[in-house]
Amino acid sequence: MLIGELPPELGNLILLETLNLSHNKLSGALPSTFQQLISLTSVDVSYNELKGPLPNIKAFIEAPIEALEHNKGLCGKNTNLKPCHTSKENRSKILVMVSISCTLVPLLIIVGVLLIYKKRERNTHEQGLIQMTVTFFEPCGHDGKRVHEEIVEATENFDSKYCIGVGGYGSVYKTLLSTGQLVAVKKFHENGGVASKEAFESEISLLTRARHRNIVKLYGFCSHTRHSYLVYEYLEGGSLAKILIDNVEAVELEWSKRLNVVKGLANAISYMHYECCPAIIHRDIASKNVLLDDEYEAHISDFGSAISLDPNISNWTPFAGTFGYSAPELAYTMEVNEKCDVYSFGVVVLELIMGKHPGDLILSLSASTSSSSTPAVHQILLKDLLDQRLSPPKRQVAEKVVSIVNIAFACLQPSPQSRPTMKQVADKLSTSLPSLSEPLHAITLRQLLDPPTWIY
Repeated sequence: MLIGELPPELGNLILLETLNLSHNKLSGALPSTFQQLISLTSVDVSYNELKGPLPNIKAFIEAPIEALEHNKGLCGKNTNLKPCHTSKENRSKILVMVSISCTLVPLLIIVGVLLIYKKRERNTHEQGLIQMTVTFFEPCGHDGKRVHEEIVEATENFDSKYCIGVGGYGSVYKTLLSTGQLVAVKKFHENGGVASKEAFESEISLLTRARHRNIVKLYGFCSHTRHSYLVYEYLEGGSLAKILIDNVEAVELEWSKRLNVVKGLANAISYMHYECCPAIIHRDIASKNVLLDDEYEAHISDFGSAISLDPNISNWTPFAGTFGYSAPELAYTMEVNEKCDVYSFGVVVLELIMGKHPGDLILSLSASTSSSSTPAVHQILLKDLLDQRLSPPKRQVAEKVVSIVNIAFACLQPSPQSRPTMKQVADKLSTSLPSLSEPLHAITLRQLLDPPTWIY
């Protein structure tokens, strides 16, 4: 049950197509920010206590009477409603009300004091019945109250036995809806403070405008002081980090599937950087935030730390991300740009190729830059770095593995300006890659450390 006034933040969901808030106890006026819901095609606010003007957009103006009835006093351009009162009519009513108020004011003061006293006597259960916003999109259905009740029941009020993951801002629960559909519910920590609230709002804002096959889909959300959660598509494969530490699952993720993961990841980040306006910087590209479906297609998740890169304002922010994946320049600057994601992508690619986090290798390569002689790390054979749980790649797959390692090293350049853009990387991965100049077993890291010429 939704109680109270609607939050104006709902107007930021500019891609929302269907809004069903019927059969609740919503009061007050519809927020003026609803004028921004330009994608809205269907609306139902019946059986509430709403009043005031309808938003001046097509979905409300053309809504049937069944979608608006049983409210306290909606008005507007919809032919099924009375027009809103003009300022002249309001003035005449004010004159009448002034004379009446002279006799009513003392009485109202007494009633007001009594109401305040009664309010203080309310028990904690009644205090918990405050405003809750529940919004769901397809394919969960549009009855937010019903889906919310299903989620609470299916997880036994978010019992830990349904928890499949815990992060910095919340816990994720595997949930089976009555339709037979599995969803992932990310419930934010109740005592998360401002950071948790900002992460919640960030994910809603960014994922309602970021639509890509390699980005996890947001199905809906619930905002309440007791618990706030997001509902995502459930991805059977789990996280890349989980797969790589499991010997059986890691072997199933053979070379061609790993190459496809790299390609999907590059396409998603390139989309965020160059096709979203303003650009989205994820800030936490890590194997734990790369989820795989049952066909081993990659999906980027966890946008709680992501930001929009606005060229007109400062992009200096507190540190966010995962140590071991974050760009080195973030150790001495708080200015974030797309090259931070590029570096993190390079770490994930090497992790995928090696089957483990490449921290020791990256540290050795960093130390080798100050050496006057040829460092020993340069003489390491590529074949010895590959995930030993898999058979060595052959023919065209081997060619792609070599090229991808070369790209990963380019992404890990200490200087952000020397790294390629994700658009360059995605474009390169979609074209034919060069043939090997010598057998895979003879290639050393030294041959792969020089950035490819197409970067410049």
